Amino acid sequence: MFLNYLKDFSTKKIVKNNLSNVKHLASDKVIKTVGIIFDETYFYEREGLVKELIQNGIEEKDIKVLVYKDKIKKNEVFDYPIFSLKDLSWHGTVDKKEVKNFIAEPFDLLINYYDTEKVALLLVSNLSKASFKVGFASIDKRLNHFMIDTNAENYIVFMSELFKYLKILNKI
Repeated sequence: MFLNYLKDFSTKKIVKNNLSNVKHLASDKVIKTVGIIFDETYFYEREGLVKELIQNGIEEKDIKVLVYKDKIKKNEVFDYPIFSLKDLSWHGTVDKKEVKNFIAEPFDLLINYYDTEKVALLLVSNLSKASFKVGFASIDKRLNHFMIDTNAENYIVFMSELFKYLKILNKI
């Protein structure tokens, strides 16, 4: 337990230092590929979130999902990539292959769908090569290019606001 606290503290320090050096580059690319990182600890509507993207013109084959869980049971089987705090090293790097592949993918849009700051989620979002990042206003302001002020349970409100502003920004 104490070692997990130390690991969390050291990784959070690395992430905060990396966030202070972030340079946001403006991208005027049209959104075709979407990555979603979300915390399944509090939010279980993964399919509903993907359906909202499809209804708004994003093709299903262009959507990739990465899920975070606080605790993964030994015999649990998932049909989507999942990670936890155990997949992070003490040096602020990710050891799991699926997470490394997700981070390396140059998404046109990355949706950081979590409204509580957890170091594993912050690290993966920060390391992502996505050109435009969207998330909740309750998360560190340096992480996302665009923030929506709602809570995670209202995914329909989040998605309608997101696509309203993406149209204004000529991203779709």
